[in-house]
Amino acid sequence: MAKLYFYYAAMNAGKSTTLLQADFNYRERGMETALWTAAHDDRAGTGTIGSRIALSAPARTYSPADDMFVATAEELKKRTLDCILVDEAQFLTRDHVRQLCRVSDEFHIPVLCYGLRTDFLGELFEGSAALLALADALIELKTVCECGRKATMNLRVDAEGHAVGAGEQTEIGGNDRYIALCRRHFFERLRESHARQLSLGLPRKP
Repeated sequence: MAKLYFYYAAMNAGKSTTLLQADFNYRERGMETALWTAAHDDRAGTGTIGSRIALSAPARTYSPADDMFVATAEELKKRTLDCILVDEAQFLTRDHVRQLCRVSDEFHIPVLCYGLRTDFLGELFEGSAALLALADALIELKTVCECGRKATMNLRVDAEGHAVGAGEQTEIGGNDRYIALCRRHFFERLRESHARQLSLGLPRKP
C-alpha cells in the first residue's frame, strides 16, 4: 500500500539533499519519479531543487492554484510513476495535501514530502499542519543547535545577526537569514531582540 510521508526538520538539516538521494535511489533501479518544488522558491533557479552540497535536479513547480492530483493524472497518461517527491512542502496548501493523499490512495504511488514544520515565530505552516494531520508517516530529520542539542526551530535574523520577531511568514532565504536552534535558544534570542528594541526606544513587536 502506497503512503504519504512527511520528512520535516529545521533549516539546514539536509532535507533537499535527502530528497535528491531518494530520487537517485529510485532512478538507479530503473523507476520513474516526479519532482515538485514551490514556484516562489527560486534560490536554485526556478523549477530546480538544489541542496547546500551542490546537488540539484529539475522539478515541476506548484503554486496555490495548481491541482496536484489532476497534474499527476495527466502525467500518468504519458508514463509510469513509481514515486512523487515534493520539496519545500511547508508551502503546500491544505488542498494540495488532500490532493496528494488522493494520489497515494487512488493511484497507489508513494508521495514523499520534505519541508519545515514551523516558521520563524514557531507557528505551523499551512502545508506542514495538513501533513502532520494527514500523512501516513512522520519522519524527523535532525540537525543541531549551536549548543549541540537537537535544533527544532528556525530563527530569522537581520543583516546584523539580530533575531527578527515580526514580519511575513514566508521570506525566502538561506544561512544569511535563518539559523536552526533548539527551543531554549530560539526563545532566548527572541527575548534578547525584544529587549534590544526597548533599549533603543523602539516599540516592542508582537
